[in-house]
Amino acid sequence: MLTGASALNRRLLREIKTFSAQDTMGQSWSKQNYRGGYTSYGSLSDMHRRSPVFSQFADLLQPEAEAFAKAQGWDLRGFQLEMTACWMNVMPKHTYHTLHLHPHSAISGAYYVATPKGSVSLKLEDPRMAFYMNAPVRSRSTKTGGLYHEIHPRPGSYVFFESWLRHEVPPNQSAVPRVSLSFNYSLEPRED
Repeated sequence: MLTGASALNRRLLREIKTFSAQDTMGQSWSKQNYRGGYTSYGSLSDMHRRSPVFSQFADLLQPEAEAFAKAQGWDLRGFQLEMTACWMNVMPKHTYHTLHLHPHSAISGAYYVATPKGSVSLKLEDPRMAFYMNAPVRSRSTKTGGLYHEIHPRPGSYVFFESWLRHEVPPNQSAVPRVSLSFNYSLEPRED
């Protein structure tokens, strides 16, 4: 949970409303690729460079991304993590995002701005799925048989994962839109 998330989320929601209303390219892209919803992925994927509020969000998230990389045991000598993409997602009822990954990045993730009752989870696919073949389903696993790990969103919460990990968001069941930010980090040479 980010510090000051409630106030930040109010400001982010205002920015998302303003930008999404003006983003005709994103609206058009969403009609073809994000049916029923809106995403600025195909138009404004650098929100952390366009808006002071999104820039503040990126600043707050930076130490968390660095802590995630450290927890993975990554050797970052000579490199620094840099947020290279940040975009908005508005998911009304029945909008979904199919299984995908984020090539050309090191870390990807989501930050939850508004998650009304009935908002769906982020599903992370078990990367060993292709090797299961005739493996039995584990009885202690979740209802998905352990093939997915579900992240239940709450406003102000965030999740990081390595960008090669396939993930999806099933159809939203909430009558009120689920609003999130997605982001990518790359490893860039350190300029010391």
